[in-house]
Amino acid sequence: MIFNTWAYYLFFLVPSAILFRLSPPRYRPWVIVAGGSAFFLYFSYTELGGIIPAACLGIFLWESITSRFYRPKSWFCSVGVAQAIVLLFIFKYWNFFAGLVWFRAPEQHYWAHAFLPLGISFFTFEFIHYATDRYKGKTEAGNVGEYLAFILFFPTMVAGPIKRYQQFLPKLRAQPAHWLHDWHRGVTRILAGLAKKFAIADVMTAYTNHLNHADLAVANRAILPVWLLAYGIKIYTDFSAYSDIAIGSARLFGIPIPENFDWPYLQTNISMFWRHWHMSLTSWLTDYVFIPLGGSRVKPSRVYGNILMTMLVSGIWHGAGVNFVVWGLWHGVLLSIHRAWRGFRPLSPNPPWWSQSAAWLTTFVMANLGWAFFCMDVHTALFFFKRLLLG
Repeated sequence: MIFNTWAYYLFFLVPSAILFRLSPPRYRPWVIVAGGSAFFLYFSYTELGGIIPAACLGIFLWESITSRFYRPKSWFCSVGVAQAIVLLFIFKYWNFFAGLVWFRAPEQHYWAHAFLPLGISFFTFEFIHYATDRYKGKTEAGNVGEYLAFILFFPTMVAGPIKRYQQFLPKLRAQPAHWLHDWHRGVTRILAGLAKKFAIADVMTAYTNHLNHADLAVANRAILPVWLLAYGIKIYTDFSAYSDIAIGSARLFGIPIPENFDWPYLQTNISMFWRHWHMSLTSWLTDYVFIPLGGSRVKPSRVYGNILMTMLVSGIWHGAGVNFVVWGLWHGVLLSIHRAWRGFRPLSPNPPWWSQSAAWLTTFVMANLGWAFFCMDVHTALFFFKRLLLG
């Protein structure tokens, strides 16, 4: 991963953060644009090679041009949303959906030279956010440099958190102060993220590598839940570590970005789990999928449909595979059950300890069981559950 490399810190983060703080205000956005472009080209080249990274950089330039036409209540904002979705579909989902329609095996590529631009899942959501909020008049346009700085702010380009333009812009324009304070907090957060990544997440990999059909078929039944629990620990510490590093990196610029994780495994219902797990994504899905579908203001049957659709989008966003669709629906069903249950039995302000403990254990188990569909294909995940239940 990029945040684990010396190149990220020596060639991009530290030089860009120092230059940003030393530059006059009108040049600061362009420092981020230059650093973000170099970051994108370098790490894309190490993965893709050739001239593809330069071509991918054109996506940002095209988006910055079209964003200048976004106005409140303008139909062109819809064009901006549509083009962002189309680009994401072409690069990330074309082969997947074509396979579903024409029933071909994954190795029979429809687009033999398909590639995935670095960070496309994250910057696409920021494209959509900006176009949508410009349409609603919730954010100002900013200038080209400020918009490109928002998109090409490389600490959040590949791992989030997902930013909001109206929150980012004032911090970009503000005079950076408190160098020592910001750098102390930033470096501390980066080191905490690296420690979490190397000391916990990477250690768990030794156990999660066994979550394949061959190993599951011969393993002792008792070890299966341990392997899945190890994956639950791994994905949380891995993803939250990258968020820690991103937040710490942004702090070196004097730009706070949203928190992304807040002890999700300690929550006592699945709704609270999602309010504390990948919080910037949950907030984005709520504002740009769930509420536009009608949210909870419609009749109950439609509310459940909105929940399922929102979590379906969450699943597909995480990866182009049927297993991610099933994982999203798993959580959609859990959220729907929780909502229905609370309709019959509202939350008590002072529940007894045993009730809280039972609620936490249920939430923890159900969230971790769902990871089976996240880390394995559907066939292997079903085999896992078969072995777990029947031996």
